[in-house]
Amino acid sequence: MDARFLNSSTFRLALLYMLLFSSSVLVLLGFIYWSTVSYISAQTDETIEIEILDLTDRYRNAGLSALVQLLTERLSRRPAGASVYLLTNKDLEPLVGNLDRWPLGAAIKSGWLEFGLENAGQADAVDHRARARLFRLSGGYLLLVGRDIHDLEVTKRRIVTTLLWGLAITLVLGAIGSIMMGRSTLRRIETINQVSREIMSGDLSRRIPSRDTNDDFDILADNLNAMLDQIEILMESVRRVSDNIAHDLRTPLARLRNHLEELHLDLPSADAKRASVEQALEEADNLLNTFNALLRIARIESHDIRDSFAEVDIGELIRDVVDLYEPLAEAKQLDFASEVQTRFRFHCDRDLLFQALANLVDNAIKYTPEQGRVTLRLQADDGGARLELSDSGPSIPSELRDKVFQRFFRLEQSRTTPGNGLGMSLVQAVVQLHGLSITLDDNHPGLKVSIGFP
Repeated sequence: MDARFLNSSTFRLALLYMLLFSSSVLVLLGFIYWSTVSYISAQTDETIEIEILDLTDRYRNAGLSALVQLLTERLSRRPAGASVYLLTNKDLEPLVGNLDRWPLGAAIKSGWLEFGLENAGQADAVDHRARARLFRLSGGYLLLVGRDIHDLEVTKRRIVTTLLWGLAITLVLGAIGSIMMGRSTLRRIETINQVSREIMSGDLSRRIPSRDTNDDFDILADNLNAMLDQIEILMESVRRVSDNIAHDLRTPLARLRNHLEELHLDLPSADAKRASVEQALEEADNLLNTFNALLRIARIESHDIRDSFAEVDIGELIRDVVDLYEPLAEAKQLDFASEVQTRFRFHCDRDLLFQALANLVDNAIKYTPEQGRVTLRLQADDGGARLELSDSGPSIPSELRDKVFQRFFRLEQSRTTPGNGLGMSLVQAVVQLHGLSITLDDNHPGLKVSIGFP
């Protein structure tokens, strides 16, 4: 039984149900024990009362000799029976009965008494208990009439044992039922959680399965699926609008850039307007790069490019990225190094993965101060591999690490440095396309980006 199940609210609810059910069963069994034992004890006391009335009536009507004769007849019929008789004088000397002497520890007072029989003629060697009533006769005689309650005590113990076994079986069956019910509920909740994780990872087409039982979980699943349908429609509408804008504006921007390029070529190098045209060309290039990045992200998120997947050596890919950015790192006097500690091949789109890694390295070099450090490391991790990019530049606040993957989000509120806020969005799209995981952590100082390969 895993810790996740033990910590779940479903298990706690099932455990509470089991405890309430067991308590109810315990109260019911206690009532059964009390009513059964009370009934048997009342029957025993009633039998003793009837015998006392019979014997005292004989004494009043016929005297002592008749009482002795009646007791002798009863003892002769059942010499070792369950009845207990003892008739004594005022000095407690036995006159007739199946007890040799006044019972040890029994008080000499009218009413109910309990005492040990010291085997009392029984065949076994077990000391029995007796319950009796003392009745004082005229003339100072004492009449003790009772019953051997050994069978009653055995019956009580058997009832208690039976009830305890019944309670134990109830607890076991209740625990088994609670675990089965809890596991069934937890499986359905885990199904919802799994679908939710897949949706959060970017697959908005996933839906919660229904069992067509029309129970609470099916109603919840139907409502959640309806909500997801609406969210997918809204998200798709937003994406379509942004993609259409990027697609529709890219063509006139390209034409505008071409016209600017022609104008730039026609102007003499000494013309003052040439600088303005060059600045306009640069702005046009930035706009085109932004729209191209938007369209590229949309294409990646649509998952329409899996045909270009192939086996890629990740270590070789890292070396290519390092070779590309090494001159830029040297220009800033950075300690730029790579550590490939394991050989790992992965089925992916090499160009997209290269672009994503290049975006990360470009950011690391851009924000790391001169004479800082940037390190790429590939190491084995749980049957797969983990790629880590660490730098000694400024880190990202923990509350903003999820937001950096949003389109057009930039940590710099003034937005004066070059960039369009789409680099990390493209990285996130590539990671989701390939089923990878990405995390951002502090490097003390700096930022550490970890990409997990399954």
